[in-house]
Amino acid sequence: MDAPLSRDNGALARPTAAVRLAARALSVHAGARELVRGLSVEFARGEVVAILGRNGSGKTLTLHTLAGLRQPAAGEVMLDGVPLGELTRRAIALRLGLLPQDLEDAFVTTAMETVLIGRHPHLALWQWETAEDERLAHEALAAVDLGDFAARRSDTLSGGEQRRVAVAALLAQQPAIFLLDEPTNHLDPHHQLVVLGLFRELARSGRTVITTLHDPTLAARFADRVLLLHGDGRWTLGAVREALNAATLSELYLAPMMELEQDGRRVFVSA
Repeated sequence: MDAPLSRDNGALARPTAAVRLAARALSVHAGARELVRGLSVEFARGEVVAILGRNGSGKTLTLHTLAGLRQPAAGEVMLDGVPLGELTRRAIALRLGLLPQDLEDAFVTTAMETVLIGRHPHLALWQWETAEDERLAHEALAAVDLGDFAARRSDTLSGGEQRRVAVAALLAQQPAIFLLDEPTNHLDPHHQLVVLGLFRELARSGRTVITTLHDPTLAARFADRVLLLHGDGRWTLGAVREALNAATLSELYLAPMMELEQDGRRVFVSA
């Protein structure tokens, strides 16, 4: 059952499933700008939560704060009931994985070498990857339609192929919680659906997926709940059916939006 709609009221939205990641009265700033004020939300196993907002509204900064990569202006992030600041980066990486918005490789590597980086949290210091690690890496590449790309050099890959290799590395990490920053960047429409479908299936298996998206139609198709960030401290959290509509999106994007329905799916377009 979806959590009830909570609108910038400080109330804690409580999904029914067991909780792994939670924000408590979280505030996110960029310099002197307050982007998110008093965000309280629990992310449950088995759900996909999409974060939507205009450019500069704080989507990436909020995701990085949830990942423990930056300090909140106020409040705290809890992972399995423990504040992130009390956990080591390795302990976090074993349970939580982040797909950054853009990746820049300083060195040329093969696709397989890149994906095996995802296995590093599971290895002891100075331990080499095992046959099982390589099997999982091959499996991850196959999941993103790159099964024959293991030996391909990173400097020969297109932007979309590099993005799918990065997704494969995150899949190989096997965290319980996936934080995705614009996972559809550089992807053609087919692979947008492939990648988001993969994470939808992982949520069905009990993982937690939190993803920023630009396309509300994709959010309506794949997410259970949405977090709308207005960029001035205000936020809206609710079930997709309740929180995503032409009125809320027009307010969010400061542009008129229309809602259409096609084959039982809702589509949002600029009016």
